[in-house]
Amino acid sequence: MDTEVRQRAFHFIDDLRAVHGNALPREALARGFEYEGTRVPLIGPQGIFKPAVLTGMPLSITTVPADPRKPRPYEDAVGEDGVIHYKYRGSDPSHADNAGLREAMRRQVPLIYFVGLVPGRYHAEYPVFVVGDDPLDLTFRVQVDDRRIVTPSEAGVAEANATARREYITVLAQRRVHQEEFRVRVLMAYRECCAVCRLRHLELLEAAHILPDRHPQGDPVVQNGLALCKIHHAAFDRNILGIRPDLVVEIRRDILQEEDGPMLRHGLQELHNQALLVVPRARELKPDPARLEARYQLFQQAG
Repeated sequence: MDTEVRQRAFHFIDDLRAVHGNALPREALARGFEYEGTRVPLIGPQGIFKPAVLTGMPLSITTVPADPRKPRPYEDAVGEDGVIHYKYRGSDPSHADNAGLREAMRRQVPLIYFVGLVPGRYHAEYPVFVVGDDPLDLTFRVQVDDRRIVTPSEAGVAEANATARREYITVLAQRRVHQEEFRVRVLMAYRECCAVCRLRHLELLEAAHILPDRHPQGDPVVQNGLALCKIHHAAFDRNILGIRPDLVVEIRRDILQEEDGPMLRHGLQELHNQALLVVPRARELKPDPARLEARYQLFQQAG
């Protein structure tokens, strides 16, 4: 039953992602799914969570989203070293929740790791495995694995190739978390609208970097982001569409001279010299003029 519940939980999250993308609503995770007439929530008030249907080991672990108004109860270290350092519950290593995670480590049982992006929205990584225990630091060591590779024959086995694979996948997972957190925070700042055309369909919205990751100022912060629909994001990335530091849109000269159908005319050409329709209300979240200036120079060079 334990194995079946965990597999059902993985499939349930797959279905949620098909609807909500990678930023899952907490209420849907707390409601969970039904298993043989019993409700199975995936997340609870405590970070280490075991639904009543399971008798021994937890189903999920959670890191709550950052909140500027209050500190996190536990500072889980989400590093880039191929390992997640997840804090014990409390300071007693023998607490039932800590003992449950220790048993999950011993048996190499897959868990779900929920990372809070913003209040009410969580990113899920699964399966994750507890691979180490440090009672002196009150910390478990956790790694992410690939569902397509994990087989029952690997349960309880920590062979070298599994360890190396998990380190690599965990690093990729950390990057996914950072990207999704950037996306959610940018879209929230722009009230879930495209800054250029005011399109409101979340599934068609993306967080564009003003300056890319590889740039020295390409940090994944809201001030370096723009909420754009897929079309205008692609046009911005390819320097078809530029945004001046005074938040006015320009379209590249050769595109203005093209003759094509209504999409080109209404979707791009008519935006020329139009101010952005949506910008963040909070001053500290507005696009950084210095970054816009640097990006606008690249747009002018492309033209």
